[in-house]
Amino acid sequence: MKRRLSTLLFLLGLLVACTSLYSCKSKADDMDRNERLLLLDAKIKQNPNDASLYYERGKVLLELEKVNDAISDFTKAVNLDNSKVEYFTALGDAYYMNGNIGESYAALQKALTLDSKNIEALLKMGEISFISKDYDRAMETLSKVTEIEADNIKAYQIKGFIYKETGDTANAIFYFRKIVDLHPDYVPAYEELGMIYAQHKDPLAIEYFNTAIQLQPDNINALYGMAMLYQDLENADKANEYYTRILELDPMNRYAWFNRGYMEMVLYEDYDAAIEFFTKAIDCDNQYYEAHYNRGYSYELKGDRSNARICYQTTLQIAPDYQPAKEALARVQ
Repeated sequence: MKRRLSTLLFLLGLLVACTSLYSCKSKADDMDRNERLLLLDAKIKQNPNDASLYYERGKVLLELEKVNDAISDFTKAVNLDNSKVEYFTALGDAYYMNGNIGESYAALQKALTLDSKNIEALLKMGEISFISKDYDRAMETLSKVTEIEADNIKAYQIKGFIYKETGDTANAIFYFRKIVDLHPDYVPAYEELGMIYAQHKDPLAIEYFNTAIQLQPDNINALYGMAMLYQDLENADKANEYYTRILELDPMNRYAWFNRGYMEMVLYEDYDAAIEFFTKAIDCDNQYYEAHYNRGYSYELKGDRSNARICYQTTLQIAPDYQPAKEALARVQ
């Protein structure tokens, strides 16, 4: 029932949530972008055959998450001027954001036809290939990047993720270590190395997580990795030390509350404390069905079948197919 940060969370931060440079905006930023959009609209009316204006407006539309409109503008740009690598790269990016992998590949291939050594286009091709699990294409493309830029962090990072996902731990470690050798202050590589070693309960994980925390004291990923490692080692005191630090930074971190509850329930057999922590996890996310289930199990272990039944019923309202809750509810009927 414990919750571990995975590569997916890093990818959401590094690759997916911002597949382009155009996401993650504030309301003030949106107002500014809308003003830029109005200005570009006016310019396009005056110069309807200026490809650069459609390209610029397409970038703003992507920032505003109007992906279909952005695709339309980037398509107009490449139709007016098919000599610009950046137009095809932007079009490929937008197609990917819209879930159209084939069109994305086609646009990026066109960009690379124009400039086979264009780093942005190669990296984007590598990213999309990796996320699409086209690992051979990803590795081939990323190798071209590192031939051109031997210290390109992103290329080595994606290679590390590929090897990690395919179970080649040795090569994953090789590439993440290469990153820290080239860029000693690059925190995500230390996080990844920490997680890989933590899977094997190797003390080297502590060293890597500590380095990440020293470089970035408020790094919740590294703090969480350290907490999980100590939890796996059944050192609840050290684990709680790091969960406490996480909750000081992020009081709504449901996983930290959940894991504290799990340790109270399993390691200390303090069911009242466990119930308290599972309740805090639920306060952070009332659809967190695992927390409802474990709160119910804590009630069951302390002999309170009535409250256990309520928690199990709630769990099944949220997740009707959750088998542990079905079995538990049958026990306390």
